Amino acid sequence: MNLSLRKRITTNLSTLSLTPTLIFDSMTETIANVLPHINELKDAWRKQDFVFTKEQQSQYDLLIATRRERVRQLYAEGRVFKGSYKAKEEEF
Repeated sequence: MNLSLRKRITTNLSTLSLTPTLIFDSMTETIANVLPHINELKDAWRKQDFVFTKEQQSQYDLLIATRRERVRQLYAEGRVFKGSYKAKEEEF
């Protein structure tokens, strides 16, 4: 994730009522989990008759982009479960 996107994420997350959980991963600051923030916005969306304000929509879009980037990173690092070992043996 590039530095400017990370700055926008942390800036926008600071406006939410929940504070972002930050961890240090190999000397870089990353957001550990955006799911609580996404769920908070989804709850607000339900309470507002399924409509986001412009600010909430921009925060939601940013959080979703962050989550998708994190999932891509996990796939690239091979940290995603892809089936049992036994099933892989039977394919050979």
